[in-house]
Amino acid sequence: MHSLVLMNYSISLPNGSVIESSFEDNDPIEITMGHGDLTEGMELAIYGLKEGDKQTLMLTPEQGFGLRDEDNISEMPTSDFPDDLPPEPGLAFSFETPEGEEIPGTVLSVKDDKVEVDFNHPLAGQELIFTVEILGINNAHADLPAE
Repeated sequence: MHSLVLMNYSISLPNGSVIESSFEDNDPIEITMGHGDLTEGMELAIYGLKEGDKQTLMLTPEQGFGLRDEDNISEMPTSDFPDDLPPEPGLAFSFETPEGEEIPGTVLSVKDDKVEVDFNHPLAGQELIFTVEILGINNAHADLPAE
């Protein structure tokens, strides 16, 4: 079922830090179920909910943004970085894959002419608190193919 779902949501860490939320500004998002708009675990958390339902769930790292993968850490030459913005630990940069997709990476360390970059999602390995409130559901697109 590829329903359009209008919802408010928040993603928080167990320590109470809010990562992102549409509740505060009442700025709901619209997602299409089965199209990868949310992680699989987040989509499962809203499956079966009806308009007006609100739910809060603890998601494991696997249900959220996955486990950290040390293979997603790469060493790159400093020459790959812009001269006007030298790499420093904690800075995030956008990189282009050979396929032309842009992916974010965070600088872990800089040693001589080498930069260690982490391409894991910033929330990889984290348990997350996912709160969702369903504002509306439109099943008119239920026959859309999955992406």
